[in-house]
Amino acid sequence: MKGQILVIEDDRVLSRLVVNQLDRLGFDTTAALNWKAARRYLDSNEPKLIIMDARLPDANGVELLQPLAAERPVILLTAYGSVQNAVEAMKAGATEYLVKPITLDELELVVERALANADLRLDHQFCKARLQSRSDRFMIGAGSELKQVKQLIDAVAPNDISVLIQGESGVGKELVAQAVHECSSRNQRNFVAVDCCTLQEKLFESEVFGHERGAFTDASRQKKGLIEGAEGGTLFLDEIGEIELSIQAKLLRVLETGVFRRLGGTKDLQANVRIVAATNRNLEELTHNGGFRSDLYYRLAGFVIEVPPLRRRREDIPALVTHFIQNHDFSRRINKRFTSSTMRMLTAYEWPGNIRELKNVVERAIILSGDSPVIREQHLAFCASQLRESPSFSLSFDGEPTLSEIEKRYLGMLLDRYSGHRSQVARVLGISERSVYRMVEKYDYKQAAATE
Repeated sequence: MKGQILVIEDDRVLSRLVVNQLDRLGFDTTAALNWKAARRYLDSNEPKLIIMDARLPDANGVELLQPLAAERPVILLTAYGSVQNAVEAMKAGATEYLVKPITLDELELVVERALANADLRLDHQFCKARLQSRSDRFMIGAGSELKQVKQLIDAVAPNDISVLIQGESGVGKELVAQAVHECSSRNQRNFVAVDCCTLQEKLFESEVFGHERGAFTDASRQKKGLIEGAEGGTLFLDEIGEIELSIQAKLLRVLETGVFRRLGGTKDLQANVRIVAATNRNLEELTHNGGFRSDLYYRLAGFVIEVPPLRRRREDIPALVTHFIQNHDFSRRINKRFTSSTMRMLTAYEWPGNIRELKNVVERAIILSGDSPVIREQHLAFCASQLRESPSFSLSFDGEPTLSEIEKRYLGMLLDRYSGHRSQVARVLGISERSVYRMVEKYDYKQAAATE
């Protein structure tokens, strides 16, 4: 089926004609002879398109247009064709306007066009981000570790099952998720990424599942969530180990039944998405500690892709460095290159921040080298300082500090040492990345954590 269509037309003959034609075209079509019947249908269904008579026995179709057209395309039918009526209908929100008597060929053309335009509008909010990330989407390197990852991607992509991507922060888990999407049959639709670390429980629920008008204080209108934005495509849940247990239960329902409800809603909606999740935490261990639902973990862990840290991919570092240089505007103008000794220094480093850290170091070195085409060891200021750093800390205060003051000062020093990488700070503190995020918000260290 191509989707549900509701036909609201009091003329029984015309209604039957339209319904039969749309059924032949592959749509799941429902007829309502008045607004009362249509409203009853809409209480439990969400059609992709509405075809409605401008004059119903119990309502004015034009007056109903605005709220209906805010949620899906509406084609208005009328026996009173005039330029003025057409203008009023389009201003009220009608997607198309047809004058009776209509022909079946014209109906088919208008329906297909209305649905195509609706899909374009749905895709528009994701297009810029998708194009912007295209140059960074390629998985660079030819080492044995990366070859194994690529083989797993090729194996799982055509199979429409959930995937769990595991690996340290900064290894490129989102790039792996994008590769799974691009190699799948869903690659013509949206790839929608959600950062599970930065969203509070209610905000996460609203963003992912959407909400109905009046679901909470500021919900002045209905909002479709990212599941609907990813219709036919892939929903990527980054750092899924950080989400609350109540949200985990709702995600499990999506995976098991393929349906969901908006926040404050009563209608079951179809979730035509593939879910790919990623984490830098040990989810199996979390299930034993009660921090992650075991049923959701086993549902996600049906196919796992482990992304290796950069220290296990040292042979790929020169190719990654070349890629970052070629995609840096300033570097392209001057044709930058690293000396052999500088490249040896890069390949010898442990890279706790993985590829993300490597990219930052390369871009910083490009800037520090100025107009010189050669990038030398002294330009790797961040990397060199990390190699020389002592693991010790020294905290001093005027007077006796409170526990909160000690916590704030220590957090600030860690953020400075690890250049705002919350995952590394979380590892040092022995807490979750979400807890670090909350501490950053509490002590207003937003700028310090911006390089994450």
